[in-house]
Amino acid sequence: MLVVGGGPVGMLLAAELRISRVRAVVLERLPERTPHSKAFGLHARSLESLDRRGLVERFRDGARSWNNGHFAGLDEWVDFSALDSKHAYALLSEQTRTERLLEERAVELGTEIRRGHEVTAVRQDADGVEAEVTGPDGAYTLRARYAVGCDGARSLVRREAGIAFPGTGGRVTARLGDVILPDRENAPMGMERTERGLLFCVPLDDTYHRVSTFDFQAEREAGAELTLEELTGSLREIWGSDLGAHSPRWLSVFTDSACQADRYREGRILVAGDAAHTHFPVGGQGVNLGLQDAFNLGWKLAATVHGWAPEGLLDSYDRERQGPARTVLANTRAQIALMNPDPYVTPLRDLFTDLMRREQVNLHLAQMLSGVTVRYEIEGPEHRMLGDFARDLELVTEEGPRTLPAYLKRGTGVLLDLAGRPEITQTYEKWSAGVSWAGRVRHVQATCAGEPQLAGLLVRPDGYVAWAVDRDQPEAVVRDSLGTALATWFGTV
Repeated sequence: MLVVGGGPVGMLLAAELRISRVRAVVLERLPERTPHSKAFGLHARSLESLDRRGLVERFRDGARSWNNGHFAGLDEWVDFSALDSKHAYALLSEQTRTERLLEERAVELGTEIRRGHEVTAVRQDADGVEAEVTGPDGAYTLRARYAVGCDGARSLVRREAGIAFPGTGGRVTARLGDVILPDRENAPMGMERTERGLLFCVPLDDTYHRVSTFDFQAEREAGAELTLEELTGSLREIWGSDLGAHSPRWLSVFTDSACQADRYREGRILVAGDAAHTHFPVGGQGVNLGLQDAFNLGWKLAATVHGWAPEGLLDSYDRERQGPARTVLANTRAQIALMNPDPYVTPLRDLFTDLMRREQVNLHLAQMLSGVTVRYEIEGPEHRMLGDFARDLELVTEEGPRTLPAYLKRGTGVLLDLAGRPEITQTYEKWSAGVSWAGRVRHVQATCAGEPQLAGLLVRPDGYVAWAVDRDQPEAVVRDSLGTALATWFGTV
């Protein structure tokens, strides 16, 4: 397997492939990890997913968390503590730190990472993919069964595959600088809206502040490097003062363009993360969206490489992940509209702020930003859990008390038998006798006091429920629907 791009999404995907015993090579054009981060937070769904791989404590160690977040810079905060999640908060983890921790995980599992190796061309045939690569020792060709482009918004892999990237162009220019401010004590804090645009200013450490301006009016030459002079000029225009900003360690410029690949797979080439979708970075959603792409794709791609993937499994990646990206693109566009400094927008902001004081509205926004309402359309007997992310069920097993996440650490599926019904065991045994490796699904018999009506649950490696029945379901329904679910998601060979 070839993974092009060594950011957080590429590193997580490589780790997910390795946990499923698939050889993965990561090609990253940068010789070293960048020390700069646009993204700063991990939301509840990402933390839940990391917990199911036994990784969440690595990310929590030494990191701060916060219970609130903003929506469009409005005065009322979004309350993450109201989420129905073990991780009802946002974790402060700079993108470079997230990338480092995921790279460490990938290396632990045996991933080969080649830094300073730039992919210059990709082509595919019926049997595999070839990449032309330029590395420190010259050019070479690398062949793999499949390739995944995790190489950002300007993805070469996506272009080479002929995957279209429609969307809207940028109308708002954001200028960002990590700079020193001489009067730290009196510096603005958070997001401030003026008649000309928006200012974002927060301390990063004891020395540097992150300062950003959002310009809704001035046109800017595409592709030009941002200079300190341009940033301070924008500060004077929007805030009325350049805050004495000096000694930048990083400068960046971007727009509110929002695009999404029209398909995430073309033959043996797939895309994930910013290569599949890009949007204005408000709400801290971008990295989290990409990480969920990797969790969804990794086990499906591994099943395909191993030869046991049922028909349509790999295509379900596109079908399931297009919707969450559309939701993120839509809400970031809505936030940009609310952030507009035009006085005609102010009454709308006031109305929206008032609505956010209502518990139901605030919870809806918290769920949307954190991704916890993502639910996939999965066929099977109607059930409240079907297609949803499996919760942290407290189980009692022969081995003692356990939680459901503990059974997902190895990246396999889990079949929970919570009622001791013989048809569940018999159906599993019949399925496992006909496949080459039954270990792709672990059968666990347990009880769960928190779900007294639940009889059985089939959980995919990414943590989503592929089958669920309550105790009142007839034996024939349990037997037939479980057999179908096992074959649909875990194959028959």
